[in-house]
Amino acid sequence: MIQHVYESACQSEAEKVYIATDDTRIRDAAESFGAKVIMTATDHISGTDRLAEVASTLQLKNEEIIVNLQGDEIGMSASLMHQVAKGLHAHPDHSIATLCERIDNDADIHDPNVVKVVFDQNNTALYFSRATIPHRGESQNEDQFRQQYYFKHLGLYAYRVEYLKKFSITPACELEHSESLEQLRALYTGEKIYIEEACTSAGIGIDTEEDLIRARQQIHT
Repeated sequence: MIQHVYESACQSEAEKVYIATDDTRIRDAAESFGAKVIMTATDHISGTDRLAEVASTLQLKNEEIIVNLQGDEIGMSASLMHQVAKGLHAHPDHSIATLCERIDNDADIHDPNVVKVVFDQNNTALYFSRATIPHRGESQNEDQFRQQYYFKHLGLYAYRVEYLKKFSITPACELEHSESLEQLRALYTGEKIYIEEACTSAGIGIDTEEDLIRARQQIHT
């Protein structure tokens, strides 16, 4: 799985690609297929905290942009990595950029493993939740409402290095703990997250055993 994700990242326009982990098993697997690995501390509470350590280790400049692709995102295309980085670059008043895609089925709308997002007219995120947001009133047409308002958040972020340094010293908030969503720490402290609809299919994010089965089927077809 990690090799498939790494190879997708290498097809993007990133200057360098690293695998960051605190697990020697992942390090050994990654090095076996030639990946560059950065070992991090074992006490990070989120992937963004881990990424902040990586930025410090690499001594990246404040204005640089770093993309965080989670290791369980099978089939995430290089075009999406480019899109999220380009989105942040084009919006200097935002600290983070990410992507979403429309939800086209009721099961995902009510699945807590599928993170939903709502955003404003300027594509700035308002809130992320595992709950069904926004709420649909009884008088509203279900199919039409779903097509217009339900969006799934994708596990792909772009950050300015300057903000990563700030994030790493900002205490986690109760919303972050409650939803288990690290991006809520940024929203809680007033940071702006730019969000676009993905330009192509995002593949499969593996959160459950069923997701893993689907990913294996996709890889072997």
